[in-house]
Amino acid sequence: MRGTARKISIPRCFIADLMRASLDIPFVSLARPLNVQDLVEARADAARPPGWAAIFVKAFALVAKDEPALRTLYVKWPWPGFYELPRSVATIAIARVVEGEDCVLPQKIGSPEARPLAEIDALIHHAKEAPVEEVAAFRKVLQATRLPLPLRRLVWWIGLNSGRQRANYFGSFSLTSVAAVGPGELHALTPGPFIISYGMETEGTISVVLRWDHRITDAALIARTLCRLEQVLNTEIAAELRADRRQTERAVRAIAT
Repeated sequence: MRGTARKISIPRCFIADLMRASLDIPFVSLARPLNVQDLVEARADAARPPGWAAIFVKAFALVAKDEPALRTLYVKWPWPGFYELPRSVATIAIARVVEGEDCVLPQKIGSPEARPLAEIDALIHHAKEAPVEEVAAFRKVLQATRLPLPLRRLVWWIGLNSGRQRANYFGSFSLTSVAAVGPGELHALTPGPFIISYGMETEGTISVVLRWDHRITDAALIARTLCRLEQVLNTEIAAELRADRRQTERAVRAIAT
């Protein structure tokens, strides 16, 4: 059967490189529904509710702030070992269209635990809506993917095997979801070490899948992490949303008077 040969586009070439880098990561998954009723109520009352991606990015970073293993990378150079980061760096998968082709590009957000939810949400929205060349993380990825194959392999090797550079290239955890287009449990791949995926919120419950590099930690810590994540969503994150609403109401009253 005769088909049509097509050149691999730059965005798809990036995904191919990403999958190649993810092949030898011993990922294990744990899925659990989280009760987020308090958060849902606080979000419903917010004047400008942030998206779920921003909420999960900050919540996981807050959990990781008190748990060094969630900020730890496995690196191979100069010899195999662990590299603990002082703070989290999130990488969010953003669906975009480049030259008429659907693709996924990574937006990077440093120290999300120290940023307001509104700021994290604005950075994610900017990555979704701004021209691709105006998003720094996208621009760097596409520029690197345009390199000749030997140079590209070298860049990926440095990014994967040096602790400091691995944090700069790939962050300490990734976030992805298909909830915007319907229900489904997504078990994604990245170079690691932690990948969070969330589903649709239904009656105060949202399903979460947490995948992790088994070389770094075991299932007991991940189970506790999901329990702690549920707690943070319903306390610190919900409290920030309520505080933002009170501040907005005070500002409206001040303008009215």
